[in-house]
Amino acid sequence: MSAEPPVPETSVLAVASHVVSGNVGNKIAVFVLQSMGCDVSALNTVQFSNHTGYKQWKGTRVSAQEITDLWEGLKQSYLDGYDMMLSGYVPGAPAVQAVGNIAKELRRKSEESKKPGSFFWVLDPVMGDNGRLYVADDVVPAYKSLIQYADLILPNQFEAELLSGVKITDSASLEQAIRVLHQEYGVPHVVITSVSLTLSGSSTPTPRTSPTQTSRIMSVVGSTMTSDRRPRLFKIRFPVFECYFSGTGDMFAALMVVRMREAVSNIDLLKQDPSGDANGDRKLGERRSWLSDDNVDALGLPLTKAAEKVLASMHEVLARTCEGMTAEMKAVKARNGQDLDEKTLHLIRSRAAELKLARNLGCLRDPAVEYRAEKL
Repeated sequence: MSAEPPVPETSVLAVASHVVSGNVGNKIAVFVLQSMGCDVSALNTVQFSNHTGYKQWKGTRVSAQEITDLWEGLKQSYLDGYDMMLSGYVPGAPAVQAVGNIAKELRRKSEESKKPGSFFWVLDPVMGDNGRLYVADDVVPAYKSLIQYADLILPNQFEAELLSGVKITDSASLEQAIRVLHQEYGVPHVVITSVSLTLSGSSTPTPRTSPTQTSRIMSVVGSTMTSDRRPRLFKIRFPVFECYFSGTGDMFAALMVVRMREAVSNIDLLKQDPSGDANGDRKLGERRSWLSDDNVDALGLPLTKAAEKVLASMHEVLARTCEGMTAEMKAVKARNGQDLDEKTLHLIRSRAAELKLARNLGCLRDPAVEYRAEKL
């Protein structure tokens, strides 16, 4: 594992939930980002004892005014200089708007300084999954009004449907949903993090043998728009684990922050002329939203390279988590037999399924990339 961080010095404002015990939201984001060499400021939108998958918890949510007050507190002490912002779960439409106001202010600062590439917002529009909303109805239009200001959005399939207004049932409707997000909302980069459709590929993913993997295949589908807002689509297919996890979206988002920054920085390192390339263009990291030239195809995009590495880390962490969970549950049943009631079993299972991050730094920093992108 390399001792050098994969990114240049990067300051990130992470806005998401916080739990005392376990790994979701900012508990994941801060650990991942700091482990990868980023300086992180955490603005926590909830303070819970544990994540809601346990079906019981204690704690509080912050209000829109509290979010605004915290931001004003940072500004008054000149602590508001950020290269990137990551936003995840935010409780309620007014709070979503308050977070959006922070991002818009940071964007405005970058434009006023004549450095449009100096700020990049990664937005995970947490609203629901598997056809079910777990936020209030008015959160959906709140996000729809904000995604035009984001550089990269990371919806799951259900959230992509909510934002685009397109029901995703096949490859054509999937492509149409992404086209709407590019053309109607102007979102530069889109990654749909969990596509359950059967998407054909040149080959079936052939991972390492693992007793915790199923034969079911899912996909990550992404795109970076061209200058005229046409999609450049890619997919990465991967096998699914025989386990249920919480916090996978949060880990995916945090890793995307790092790997997108890394991919863009690596491209710019190849440019020797500090004033730009041979055509007088800005370096990629100096352009707003880090948009690649139109002649870069889907498989050459920084977004594609980033997504491959993110999935590699995800796969390794989930494999180790699932193996640990299986062993722990086997030990619990050996000690207790059939004496545990269903509620207690659920609580033990939820604890065992917490993502195993702290002892798997190598999975985050230097994963083996097994699943490669293909054009959609």
